Amino acid sequence: MSSDIAISFNNVSKKFSKSSKQYGTLRENIMDYFFPKKEKKILRKDEFWALDSISFSIKKGESIGLYGPNGSGKSTLLKLIANVISPTSGNINVHGRTAPLIELGAGFHPDLNGLENIYMNGAILGMTIGEIRAKMDQIVEYSELSDFILTPVKKYSSGMRLRLGFSVAIHSDADIFLFDEILAVGDENFKKKSLESIKELSDASKTLLIVSHDKKTLTDMTDRIIYICKGTTQNN
Repeated sequence: MSSDIAISFNNVSKKFSKSSKQYGTLRENIMDYFFPKKEKKILRKDEFWALDSISFSIKKGESIGLYGPNGSGKSTLLKLIANVISPTSGNINVHGRTAPLIELGAGFHPDLNGLENIYMNGAILGMTIGEIRAKMDQIVEYSELSDFILTPVKKYSSGMRLRLGFSVAIHSDADIFLFDEILAVGDENFKKKSLESIKELSDASKTLLIVSHDKKTLTDMTDRIIYICKGTTQNN
């Protein structure tokens, strides 16, 4: 594989069940993980393909927009890159440290305060305690939450959680940044600041994947857009 590739998907598919019922034994799940079946086009009752036979590659330093209707598989794709979930079949290669901002509050413990969650979330992103301490003042200042940093996160609004999570992520020394609808929550001033920060990451040759329903913003911010519809992709 070329050394300039940050992310590659090779015939990747992911299926989910609509039912809360869990299928398969632990042994079956372990065997499927280590010895995936070549034949994947079999669905049990209530299962569906969230992503179906997707292949693409993203170069290091590229800014990619992910665009498509609700339920098309955009967030699933980001979670696969972040290794939050595993593919049903196919191969995924990710080269570099990843900083995901996929779901509001993901990685936060509601009973811990903002300061404590910065340490925990930073560690999840691969930062050392020393790195977090050195950047703590910058993270808190950027989040604009200094008055609430000792307040339990469960008392934060969705916008406050977004600001804290975004601030931790962009201050990490990651190579790949994953943003899922970061512009959907928050006031206009913070949105503007977020866009400026994303541009700075792009100028620093970081690899960016941005999910948004705002096609114009994606066109302005990214090098190209990958359209996702019904679990399949089309490059633009």
